Amino acid sequence: MSLSFTQGARYALTGLRWLPKSGLRGFVVVPLSINTGLFGGALWFLTRQLQRLDQALQDWLPTWLDWLHWLLWPLFILTALVVVFYSFTLLANLIGSPFNGLLAERVEKILATEGAAPRPTTNTTWRDYLSAPLTQLQRLLYFVGWAIPLLVLSFVPAVNAAAPVLWAGFVSWMLALEYADYPLSTRGLKFREQRALVRRHWPLALGFGGMTLVLTLIPIVNFLAMPAAVIGSTLMWNRELAGS
Repeated sequence: MSLSFTQGARYALTGLRWLPKSGLRGFVVVPLSINTGLFGGALWFLTRQLQRLDQALQDWLPTWLDWLHWLLWPLFILTALVVVFYSFTLLANLIGSPFNGLLAERVEKILATEGAAPRPTTNTTWRDYLSAPLTQLQRLLYFVGWAIPLLVLSFVPAVNAAAPVLWAGFVSWMLALEYADYPLSTRGLKFREQRALVRRHWPLALGFGGMTLVLTLIPIVNFLAMPAAVIGSTLMWNRELAGS
């Protein structure tokens, strides 16, 4: 399991290394521009909201529990970082999904020229690319369905201490699902079928999603996270499912 987890994380980093690769640069520009704009907005939004959250937390705690402010504040910050950056990642993928699909297709063509085993595909058309946002909306509903109970747990005393870890694990899983769509949809797999496949390879998927989450939380690098994750996920599923 640990080997698969590490392997998944490496694929996310490999995606970063492939960004300047010849044949990909032109397809990286649009997703990169979208991500830069949205993550810039996320940083601005988060900076403004954290100050308000700090004040609200101090007002909510009774005077005799002021010391808890310093204990709870890091938990709130980490939870806010994970939730806000994933929300903006979801929006970036919703807007950029047609361009991300083109990027994934180009990666697969490069793999084919390097002698990779051909994978079963369906004929991808512009209609498929334009319908990609609908699949993103399906994922949004799936996210909301699980996020609401997790959000409730975040306010339960004692349990909320584990909230950042739970959110990080959940978002890692969602990121793995997000980016698995680009290579798996070309195999004709719908969202439900993709979830079943990702579950069967969950250590690999969580390793990839976890490293992608880390990349989204690193300043400057987070602007490159979306195209890198598209490339990394395409490499991962093509290589791991070769011959299947």
